[in-house]
Amino acid sequence: MRFCPQCGKKSLRWDGEKKWDCPDCDFVLFHNCAAAVAVVVKCGEEILLTRRNQEPCKGKLDLAGGFSDPGESAEETCARELREELKLEAAPGDFKILCTMHNVYHYKGIDYNTLDIFFELNLAEKPDLTLAEEEIGEVLWLKKSEIKPEEIAFESQKKFFREYLAQ
Repeated sequence: MRFCPQCGKKSLRWDGEKKWDCPDCDFVLFHNCAAAVAVVVKCGEEILLTRRNQEPCKGKLDLAGGFSDPGESAEETCARELREELKLEAAPGDFKILCTMHNVYHYKGIDYNTLDIFFELNLAEKPDLTLAEEEIGEVLWLKKSEIKPEEIAFESQKKFFREYLAQ
């Protein structure tokens, strides 16, 4: 972005981290972190992982989840994403927060700083799942000992699993 969307001059400046501003008209635009959730769906000793069917990181393993929509709580995002991706129904109150981590989500040439919020959902039995095939190629139920962080798509999830698996 070079041109100010407010005054139209080629005076827009980027601070290299999170802010564009225009010295000619005092326009300011912040590029803040986007909130995203990742859900550890557990059934007994197994954890549900998905295989990504789209870029970025197509073919890599991932936790169910995604970006929060405006006006949506993190727990509501968890419920919506599970419903959209897997046709798995859960209520916002069913999720337990585990931790948060910073991540950089590279999409179509742009790096988005994200705040990834990790949740856990415990199920009594494995559900019948219907995959959103444009996003998910397959699901795997793996024991902790079978999860290899190097096969995980995103850096925050790799770090999460290194710590989670050590417990």
